[in-house]
Amino acid sequence: MPFMLRLYQRFPVYCPATYHAGPIQGQGTVWNFSLSGWKLSGDIPLQVGQTCSLTVNLPIEESIVVTAAVVRWVRGREFGLETVSIERQTHSRMEHVIKRLIEVSAESIE
Repeated sequence: MPFMLRLYQRFPVYCPATYHAGPIQGQGTVWNFSLSGWKLSGDIPLQVGQTCSLTVNLPIEESIVVTAAVVRWVRGREFGLETVSIERQTHSRMEHVIKRLIEVSAESIE
């Protein structure tokens, strides 16, 4: 895969997640995310190009559901996911979480 710059900044987190690849459910951890993607490690392997749904327990927010994400890269049990379908309300909630993470990060620098 060629090198590409991301459109959005990634934010480090440690969040439990459940993902569904067809009828199979996996358990994992989201390590970072942005408005357009996720780094996930999990117990069920995924393949590049595969589509999955994702439920993530984000910090300072209830869990959110990503209706569809495409696997863009795989390294062992780590997966890079690109969000391809998400409800507008969920997207707004993610923006709120990111804004709060930026504020917390700025406060820790001061």
